Amino acid sequence: MPEPLIRVENFTAAYDGAVIIDDITFDVLPGEVFVILGGSGCGKSTLLKHMIGLYPPAKGRILIEGDDIAAAVGSERLKILRKIGVMYQGGALFGSMTLLQNVRLAMEEFTDLPDEAMTLLARMKLKLVGLAGFENHFPSEISGGMQKRAAIARAMALDPRILFLDEPSAGLDPVTSADLDALIRRLARTLGVTFVVVTHELPSIFAIADRVIMLDKRVRKIVATGRPADLRDHSDNPWVRQFFNREASA
Repeated sequence: MPEPLIRVENFTAAYDGAVIIDDITFDVLPGEVFVILGGSGCGKSTLLKHMIGLYPPAKGRILIEGDDIAAAVGSERLKILRKIGVMYQGGALFGSMTLLQNVRLAMEEFTDLPDEAMTLLARMKLKLVGLAGFENHFPSEISGGMQKRAAIARAMALDPRILFLDEPSAGLDPVTSADLDALIRRLARTLGVTFVVVTHELPSIFAIADRVIMLDKRVRKIVATGRPADLRDHSDNPWVRQFFNREASA
């Protein structure tokens, strides 16, 4: 078993004293596509926001290659953040910038590369996600699926070891969603990037996930961990089986 790339240890998230997630522990291994799932309001996106350092845990630690992201400051924190890239829900591209400019932005902020090198690298990232030829388009000029792809290219700008994707398939038609799933699997396989994905879209979960954790807002904990097909077929938790088999409540 390889050393975990991410370790979430005795983690609790709370807002205004109300506990959202209570004392959970799990690992993310190098190279895997790891999915965080659960019903609405269970804390999926809350957990992701803590994992990328936007909020400190109420209790516990989040370690990226052994370094506590919440405790780190200054250059140490920047060093940790350089290891991660984020695709926010909806893509969150800058509408006044072309796709090339969106991808270049992080390079301009955090590297000393020559202008020509940044442009070449940005073109390469866009080509990786199937957007060669669209470098000079603005986000409003492309489809929602293409916007998601461009957001992934931007998240890869600094060659992070970990990519966090928040609801990548939200709002997409089934074919476009399946194409995005295939892209995620291809990038994980060819680049060796570790993906942490928040979603509740069952087709995507079965298509991309090596392993999942399932949160339940009723107990504020992890109620299942494993491969999606195993949880669907063999979980001893009736609600977990109901979720994976898309069954209506009794």
